[in-house]
Amino acid sequence: MRIGVYGGTFNPPHLGHLTAARAVFELLKLDQLLLIPAGTPPHKEMPAFSPTAAQRLEMTRLAGEQLGLGDKVETLDLEVARGGKSFTSDTLATIHALYPDAELWLLMGTDMFLSLHAWHEPGKIFDLAGIAAFGRTEEDTEPLFALQRERLYREYSNARLFTLTVPGVIDISSSEERDRLSHGTGEYDLAPAVYGYILKEGLYGTNADLKHLPLEKLRPVALSYLKHKRIPHVLGTEQEAIRLALRYGADVEKIRVAALLHDCTKKLEMEEQLALCTQYGIALDELEQKALKLLHAKTGAAIARDVFGVDDEIYTAIFWHTTGHANMTLLEKIMYLADYIEPTRDFPGVDKLRKVCYDSLDAGLELGLAMTVEEMKERGNPVHQATLAALAYLKGQ
Repeated sequence: MRIGVYGGTFNPPHLGHLTAARAVFELLKLDQLLLIPAGTPPHKEMPAFSPTAAQRLEMTRLAGEQLGLGDKVETLDLEVARGGKSFTSDTLATIHALYPDAELWLLMGTDMFLSLHAWHEPGKIFDLAGIAAFGRTEEDTEPLFALQRERLYREYSNARLFTLTVPGVIDISSSEERDRLSHGTGEYDLAPAVYGYILKEGLYGTNADLKHLPLEKLRPVALSYLKHKRIPHVLGTEQEAIRLALRYGADVEKIRVAALLHDCTKKLEMEEQLALCTQYGIALDELEQKALKLLHAKTGAAIARDVFGVDDEIYTAIFWHTTGHANMTLLEKIMYLADYIEPTRDFPGVDKLRKVCYDSLDAGLELGLAMTVEEMKERGNPVHQATLAALAYLKGQ
């Protein structure tokens, strides 16, 4: 098993980090990539007003998910949790203990490679891992790489070195990116969810007003709340909601906001959901106290109103998007159905449901509710009373 270890301050993790990591992963045919934000970097002081270690850890996790490697990439808190100066030799020793039979490769950029001989315990580093160093172009880096390779091979007979150029790497430093962000630019050098997290947390002097975000800023912020696998669903829901809103004359901007935020608490576990319900005074019936899937609509609506200042129409569209209820508003109907039939949904009957929705919104809603009731009964699960009331109301119209 080959494991790549990529550490750094990641302040912030940008597309330069990601393109380089992906290239090394593929060229070395790695089986696993570990991203490890430094706790206290030994080689330099953290700039003033830097994010906390926990914030850098979360940004790195979000960035790692954008690599599209699934469970082959993992962000570890080894150095953040360990405390003190984050020496690479200590980190590699810990990883070696976790994966004693693995072949470790330490990933680094040009500057780090050229100073490697001056690191803490370089001999121990070479004992534990090979070095994969990357530069932007062969013309810029190969003469320097050649000199450093010669030096390291001469001083450390056990050194394993792999140097490569990554022509597609985004050529930007973290300090440059921090400066751009402080001046209101730089978003295109970051994974969208990372940029959204920065806006949400007010990092690097962004100071965004979350209650008055334009849609192009709200979208990345909303994505920062999600697990990576849920992003296509949320973006698909937004697009489906736009189409339904245009078809039936609803407020397009409001439904887009609802769609982007409707799953903002979906990743939270039961304990966290219940804590939010307590915090926001959300009353739960007996079924909701036990059914995790029913809670994110209610807590998501609360976050949307508290953090993003949405109005009552958007709030209720999010609040009822899982169960529905009797006599739903136009926005609530569209939110419920957009979530149900967005393009990534694939289940028996979805094509028929999509067609009915665009023929008649109420007919589509009735069919969708009926399908939900049937599915829940087939699985032996209780149906929420609000869903039954919504279906009964439509049948009795």
